[in-house]
Amino acid sequence: YYGAEPAAPDISDDELPHVIEIYDFPSDFRTEDLMRVFCSYQKKGFDIKWVDDTHALGIFSSPITARDALSTKHLMVKTRPLSQGTRASKAKARAYAEYLQPAKERPETSAVLARRLVIGALGVRSNQTPAQRDAERRKLQEAQERKRLENKQREDAWEGRD
Repeated sequence: YYGAEPAAPDISDDELPHVIEIYDFPSDFRTEDLMRVFCSYQKKGFDIKWVDDTHALGIFSSPITARDALSTKHLMVKTRPLSQGTRASKAKARAYAEYLQPAKERPETSAVLARRLVIGALGVRSNQTPAQRDAERRKLQEAQERKRLENKQREDAWEGRD
């Protein structure tokens, strides 16, 4: 009874396939240093959760991107799948599983709605010219059309249509 050790939180490759363990880097590394090592993945969506001074979890936007990062050799750090990680890394991943969802890009936004709400609440007139309003309105319509087209293409791909 006294010699028993708690079982390591076992995580399969299927559970969090978009998360990898980053390890064996200098203990004076900071978040910026790790971000610099994985800079090519930042546009696709990448985040870091620290485990201890020499271990961190790399959270990618998809399992494919995570596999790509695993296959790339880095000079200052080593990587491995979370299923082969340390007990501390697995425990951290298990404890924060709901926060370790794939990183997503922030959608395009516009200040039109915020401006309209503020102007309406304050009861002041807008200092925008009609041409500026029309340009913003066109930009929003183009974004809506682009989103509708992307959704239609995605649906067509799933249905097997051309």
